[in-house]
Amino acid sequence: MKITYPKIGIRPTIDGRWGGVRESLEDQVMGMATGAARLISENLRYPDGTPVDCVIADTTIGGGAEAAACADKFRKENVTATLTVTCCWCYGSETFDMDPHTIKAVWGFNGTERPGAVYLAAVMAAHAQKGLPAFSIYGKDVKDVDDRSIPDDVAQKILTFARCAMAASLMRNKAYVNVGGVAMGIAGAYCEADFMQKYLGLRPEWVDMTEILRRITLGIYDHEEYEKALFWAKANCKEGFDKNAGKNLPDVVTKSKVVPADKDWEFIVKQTLVVRDIIYGNPKLDDLGWHEEALGRNGIVAGFQGQRQWTDWLPNGDFMEAIMASSFDWNGPKAPTPFATENDTLNGIAMLFGTLLTNSAPCFHDVRTYWSKEAVERVSGVKLEGTAKDGFIHLINSGATALDGTGASKDKDGNPCMKPFWDMTKEDIDACLNATDWCRADYEYFRGGGFSSHFRNVGEMPVTMIRVNIVDGVGPVLQLAEGETAVLDPNVHNILDQRTDPTWPTTWFVPRLTNEGAFISVYDVMSKWGANHGVTVYGHIGAELITLASMLRIPVSMHNVEKERIFRPHSFNGFGTSDLEAADFAACKHYGPLYK
Repeated sequence: MKITYPKIGIRPTIDGRWGGVRESLEDQVMGMATGAARLISENLRYPDGTPVDCVIADTTIGGGAEAAACADKFRKENVTATLTVTCCWCYGSETFDMDPHTIKAVWGFNGTERPGAVYLAAVMAAHAQKGLPAFSIYGKDVKDVDDRSIPDDVAQKILTFARCAMAASLMRNKAYVNVGGVAMGIAGAYCEADFMQKYLGLRPEWVDMTEILRRITLGIYDHEEYEKALFWAKANCKEGFDKNAGKNLPDVVTKSKVVPADKDWEFIVKQTLVVRDIIYGNPKLDDLGWHEEALGRNGIVAGFQGQRQWTDWLPNGDFMEAIMASSFDWNGPKAPTPFATENDTLNGIAMLFGTLLTNSAPCFHDVRTYWSKEAVERVSGVKLEGTAKDGFIHLINSGATALDGTGASKDKDGNPCMKPFWDMTKEDIDACLNATDWCRADYEYFRGGGFSSHFRNVGEMPVTMIRVNIVDGVGPVLQLAEGETAVLDPNVHNILDQRTDPTWPTTWFVPRLTNEGAFISVYDVMSKWGANHGVTVYGHIGAELITLASMLRIPVSMHNVEKERIFRPHSFNGFGTSDLEAADFAACKHYGPLYK
């Protein structure tokens, strides 16, 4: 089925006065539109790697008739966000985008010959007055009238707007697929359908975990691909430490292992294929006569309950969750699927945000332990230095973290990184696999067995930790912390790692401290984090997350992004310019969710 991605509409607005004024501006205004479209398409990609598509109005827009014609074209072209561009005065409320369903920005050229800045200010006032928030884009330096280049600061804002608008739009009319229900009373696993629908435009779908057993039992999967995937797993997923060896386990544990240990790989590979098909569908199932199953659930993000009704007697979902979220599998490089352990839906949404903004794999973590430098020295005898010198947070998850999180991939300069799937080389994939082993699940926790991905981050790299929470009386809020992964001395790592579950993947995370709010110390970050789970994605994308959250009307309750990087709709300034956090909360409350 052909994917129809959302598009960005470029609206070139112009002074409507014919008889010399408008005619003299046509080329420059349309040149701004084509330049902005080229900038976006050359720098941003959809999840499948193709360039983001821009649609330009058929004519410049000098008044209401041309604005309506542009809106009609954009509706037919699946335009979900608009960028209005101009170098001159235009008639504000006659030319602006008044569609309440599009995400909006306006770029006003900073030049002295024509008052593009005056129009920008006037149309921002119109947007604010009409309750249609829009982003204001205005270059810092005055440019000459014949300078057709896009200044760097303007280009950055255009790309931030476009990237975040596409992230918001890509969620529309897709599904969060809940495989199972609530795991072990984790509040984030209670799928809040109103939040999904009203804030994100997502349709919640529920699939009982018995559907996996039905499809495995009846053979509702691609059998040829199963053989390929199983061969690949056995050849590339080396087995590691068996925590159960030598233990005298009680009967309640041993009699619960219904899938023989030597058949675990066969079962979990089938499980992975089945759940992928549930989320996305698979035309091969149609060939097998399973027409309904072939359609899938139109998913873009998913989660698996697992614990405990599944894992108390069947192999866990760790392999499935890790491979789904990774940027490769047995077929080679592929787009990562945000996939939440324990079906923590709010962490799944954080994974989705991170992946849509970076096109790279999201890493699911337990926010496990704060280690102060004093505590590390006490238990290891070693004084911390370098990135970890002020302490760190131990991020560890029950074997389901994307393998990209090893940091084994390398950028062009040889630095550890995480990449979009289209940049993943065979060397990158092999490095991630070689940095990971698969430890047999601890039977005391997972009576049904299975395998957990096990690694330690092998390179220091920039990451952003993210979490979505729902707070009664407020609604959804976003937390984020930009920082670095730390590599510890191997002896220190082993001492600390052995104090928790040594069969799970470990990332040592150091948030960037600002001496303000929640970022006075690493301890403060840990103590103010809103839940037991978090997500890391590659790079420092805090500014983009703040912009995306403002589009969705989700306030940001905790961040360490510099003020000059924050980019929200211009009308948010009307709620205050001194205390930006309070203004953000007030504006989001007033405007309400995007799809109310």
